[in-house]
Parts: sequence; C-alpha cells; structure tokens
Amino acid sequence: MSRHSRRAVRLLAVITPLALALPAGAQTPGSVELPQLDVQGQGAGLRPSPQAPDVQGYVAVNDDTATRTGTSLLETPQSLHVVSREEMDQQNPQTVRSLLRFLPGVNFSNDANNRLDGFQARGFAPDQYLDGLRLMGGTWAVPKVEPFMLDRAQLLLGPASVLYGQGSPGGLLNMESRIAGPGISNQIQLQGGSNNFGRASFDFNRPLNEKGTLFGRVTGTAYTNDTQVDHQHERRIAIAPSVTWRPDADTSLTFLGSYLYDPNAGFWNQLPLQGTLLPNRYGPIPRSFFVGDNQYEHFTREQVMLGYQFAHRFNDVWSVRQNLRYTQINTDYQEVQGSVLGADQRTLARNAYSSRENLNTLAIDNRAEARFTTGPLSHTLLLGLDYQHSHWRNFTRYGNAPSLDILNPVPSQAALGAYLPPPLFQNARQVRNQLGVYAQDQIRWGGWTLLLAGRQDWYESRTLNRMTGVTTDESARHFSGHIGLNYVFQNGIAPYVSYATSFQPVSGTSRTGSSFTPTTGEQVEVGIRYRPAGFNALFTLAAFDLHQNNVLTPDPADVRFSVQTGQVRSRGVEFSVVASPLPGLNLRGAVTHLDTEVTRSNTPGTVGRRPTNTPQDIVAAWAAYTIQGGMLRGLTIGGGVRYVGSAYATATNSQTIPSYTTGDALVSYDLGAVSERMAGATIAVNGYNITDKRYASTCGALGCYLGLGRTVLATLDYRF
Repeated sequence: MSRHSRRAVRLLAVITPLALALPAGAQTPGSVELPQLDVQGQGAGLRPSPQAPDVQGYVAVNDDTATRTGTSLLETPQSLHVVSREEMDQQNPQTVRSLLRFLPGVNFSNDANNRLDGFQARGFAPDQYLDGLRLMGGTWAVPKVEPFMLDRAQLLLGPASVLYGQGSPGGLLNMESRIAGPGISNQIQLQGGSNNFGRASFDFNRPLNEKGTLFGRVTGTAYTNDTQVDHQHERRIAIAPSVTWRPDADTSLTFLGSYLYDPNAGFWNQLPLQGTLLPNRYGPIPRSFFVGDNQYEHFTREQVMLGYQFAHRFNDVWSVRQNLRYTQINTDYQEVQGSVLGADQRTLARNAYSSRENLNTLAIDNRAEARFTTGPLSHTLLLGLDYQHSHWRNFTRYGNAPSLDILNPVPSQAALGAYLPPPLFQNARQVRNQLGVYAQDQIRWGGWTLLLAGRQDWYESRTLNRMTGVTTDESARHFSGHIGLNYVFQNGIAPYVSYATSFQPVSGTSRTGSSFTPTTGEQVEVGIRYRPAGFNALFTLAAFDLHQNNVLTPDPADVRFSVQTGQVRSRGVEFSVVASPLPGLNLRGAVTHLDTEVTRSNTPGTVGRRPTNTPQDIVAAWAAYTIQGGMLRGLTIGGGVRYVGSAYATATNSQTIPSYTTGDALVSYDLGAVSERMAGATIAVNGYNITDKRYASTCGALGCYLGLGRTVLATLDYRF
C-alpha cells in the first residue's frame, strides 16, 4: 500500500464514525437530498459499556458477535454459543481450546503441545478475535490469550466475512477481556496440581475518583508446569491493566493493554505411529517419552498489546464505536522433531529446526449504529469500516539431526556436540494490508426479522524472499454477503434460515507466477432456537451445508506447484442446550454429527474421502450443582463427559484414529458457609480425564500427539 493510501486509510478510520453519526437531516456540502422517511428513534444503539451480552448463569441472552448490535439470540439467524465467566470458573480451563470443549461443532487436540491454541469448528480452523479485533499471527508468532483474563467467549459458527473480513468458513471465536468498570471487585487465586503445576492469579477492579467516572482494573497471572512429557516445562507471566472513563451515561473510553512473557512456551513431541496408533514390537510408547533434545530446545514468546475502546451515543438514533489494538510478538523457537521410525521399530529419524520471528500488527474497527423506524418497519442499521495491517519477519533453519534409540534415549546429545546449525530454510519479510467497508440492516416487522448485510474488502501483501532477493506482490478484492430470516413466536420458539459467505487470501504463486485468488466459503444454514418461558434455558438445533472453494491442490503439470481446483464440503447437524434452571444448577450439552468430504482434488485417492483429524460424531455434556441449604450448603458437585468419534490420520483415509471418551469432575466448597470470617473464599478440585484414558488426540502421516493423561487441579479462590 502506498504512502498516500496509508494516509487515506488513517484519515478514513478517524472521520468515518463522525461522518456516519450526523443527525438526521444534516447535510455536508454537495450532498444529495434523499426523499424524506418517517424516522423514529428506537432507544440506545451501541452500549457505552464495552461489556457485551447479558448472561444469566450459563445462559446468554444477547449476541454481540454475530450481528455486533447486541441483538437477542432468538433474533440472530446464525449459530452462536457463549461461554460465561461463571462457566469458566467452574470448569477451570487452562487454555483457550479447552474452554470450548463442551460446545457443539468443536474439535481440538487435547494434548501436551501448547505451542499454539487452535481448534476446528465444522471441520475448519476458525480465526480468533479479542475484543472484536482479529488476532493476526505468523507461523509461531501467534497471539496467546489467558482464559483467566477473559470475561466471556463467543463462538460464531459458519462464514462471518461480512462483518469481519478475511476469515475461515468454519467461523470465529471472539473473546472479551476483563476490563475496568463500575463497582469494586477483588480476586486472588492460587492453584496447584499434577506435574508440579502451580499458578498465582489476581484481579482488582475499583473506582479511581469520587465522581465515579474513572475506573481502573489490573489482572495478572503466573504459572509453572513440568508437563506430562519428560524434560519439558512451561512457564508464563502475564498482566493486563485497563482504565475506563465514563463522563456520562452515553460515553465510554477504555485504554487497555497486556504483557505476556513465556520463557518456556511449549514443545513439539510428536510420537511415531508405531507405538501410538500402530503396534510396536517393544510395546506402546509412554506419554512421557521425549523425542527431542533438552539441551538444544527452547521456545520463548514475548507479547505486548496496546489499544482502546471508545463508544458514544449521540441521540436516540445514532451511536458510534471505535476499537483499536497494536500487537507486537517476538518468538525464538528451537527444537528437534521426531520423524520416521526405522524398520527395527526403535531407531527414530529426527530433524533439527529453529525459527526466530517478529510480528507487528495493527487492527482498527469503526462502527456506527442507527435504530429507527420507517412506517411499520423498525431498523437496526450498522455501518462500518475496518483496517488490518501486519508486518512479519521470519528467519528459519531446518535440517537433519542425530537419530534416537527409543529404547535407550540420550536426551541431551547437544551437550556432546552432536549438532551443527541446520541449513538456512527461510528468510523472509511480509507486509499485509486489508481495508473493508460493510453495512448491515436488521429489519423487523412483528415477529419477523430480516437481516441483509454486504461488505467489500481490498487486500494486498508484499513478500520479500531475502534468500533470493525476489519480491512477490499479491492483491485481491472480494465482496461478502449475509442474508438471514427468522421469526420469534410468543412461546419462545424461533426458527431461522441464513446464507453467508467468507473468503481467505492464499499466499504463494502458481507455476506461471500468477497470484492465487482467495479461497471462498459459502453456507446455507437452517435452525431453531427455543427459550422456554419461566425456565432459564436455551435449546438450539442447526443444520448446515458448507463449501470451501479454490482450495490448493498439486499442479498436474508440475507437482512442485499448486492449482486452485480443490473443494471441501462440510454438512452437519448440531444440537445444543445450555441451562441454569434452578438456583445453583448449571447444565450444558452438545451433540454434533459432521459429514465432511473432499469433493474435488488433483491428489489421487482423496476425492470422496474425509479430511484428516475430523471426527464425524462428538457428544459432550457438563453439569454442576451447588447445594443451597442444609448442612452441605455451599458444596458444589459437577462433572462432564466428552465422546469424540473416530477420524483419519491420512488424506486417503487409510489409517483410522480410534474414538475415545474422557470424563471430568468438580468438587468445590464455599468456605463462607462455615464461617462469616471466610466469606468469599472457595476451595475447589477439578479432575480432567479422570479415568486416565490413553488415546491419540491428533495424528498425521509421521506420528501422533497423545491426549493428556489424568490431571488434577486444586484451587483456592478468595473474592472480597
């Protein structure tokens, strides 16, 4: 993007919310006067408070991700599932992927590899967002989010490019930070558990002035974990301060930042197929077996985020919001990777790999919202402009490493001088820019709601290969759309139907040197929600037909290159229930049936096959109950179960990954029930995979990651 283009983008990002917020009837010089409409205000638009949907126990009432307008979930024509802070507190997830484990459509690798925090939804890898802004990443320089620092998480299933730009057809996860606000809340938490795990966390929120217009909050956590893998450790320190200024009921400005440092940020440890998924004459390989070199390996991550959230309501019609975040990530990663196990089933070939990355990103989103009526129709109009920028530098080495005898491993061959610097593999710099404008109108008439939305994006990237000196430029423009219709009956039943599209830019060039066009996704979804009167619950049933087009496949003329002739189809049915029907009782359940298929490909033997590591059936359920009276008042007992069906390790479906079932448990006690002096203190014990089930979580052509074994976590929580 040229210097003048960048200047124009910055200018637009500042003036667009103001221009859109002109009161009805105002005109700018040279504007065209439109026919007069009967416009009546419908109350506040964007809430000045950055905290989005209302939640009653586990049950969310409103949506602020699918429509971005705080719409009732019953009026939202797309699958959306919300995880509340109360649910996180009871289930105690230690990673982002694990906080989604009881939601429909979700599959993830629940193993000890914590380098990244990805997961699948409807067979694709969704994008992750924090406070409505995309978390952009490189290869290993990928943003990390601590669940303790979140207020809630919202999983939107299916294409969402119309409001968010480039993205996965599987959907997106939008996480919302704990930020400063009214009231006083203090929390101190200590945790300890399996594998010498220890964590200390805190969260303090309070007013900063007597007028009650300025609030401050600081949240932090630090942990250490020896992991279930020999010689491997994880360490983290993270802190997130925020300050909110609310001079009146219509205005809110929050400055927020975070710092995260991982001196030990994760490890590889993929184990060979023979001994995990396949038999080995020497028996199964233990979960604790380490394939790397503890003197050679390290992984450090340093992450800084700075930004703000601004919201203002001008009148009963117009509101505006602007969110901005700058992120910098530096990673230094070095590892020894296990490769092919020899015919003797004990000699493991290995590779040495190292990577240093630097990533700087900027994301800004501007929205203006208007609520008005035209005759019998009421409207919630959303207009927006957003911009995303990333600057990524990567220096990578890759080569052979000494083999390892799995029966007599030497975990520190580096100390013996067995390694040389691997050959240079990649030295590159890449700059990406995306500018998007979007509009959405939710039109209501009686119980009907029609959603119409459209978006235009402009994307460009420039990649410098420092090894060859060659610069590659890529650019694309794409239109995305979403149309949805639903009807809310007075008894709480709300059927809906929707059609939505998505796009994702594709890096690289074809054999002829031309840039690839973006992959595109399109989905038809029909569903029904039910919120019974007088019963705090939400039932959801959805069926969808989703396609991803322009998928890369090998070029028949030269397999070293790719062509865009592939297509993947995902069809499925999802059922979800979340309920807090009685004081102290919380329930969540989900059933997913997924039919994925490679419908077009140049790779022999893959058409008609299921994509790898995509189970067909997933069933998950969780329940927790806090006794409300009697001698056991304050005692909470809970548990969950998760069944993951079989999947395939290879694209030709020649190797099956068996199904597995794991169980979780919770016992906690409110010490305030014993003595008023201990009010606010709670002790809890969570158990994960309590039967210590051994299973292959994900597998590829070379090996598998084994699922986490039995893990116990004890928590002492004090709130005052």
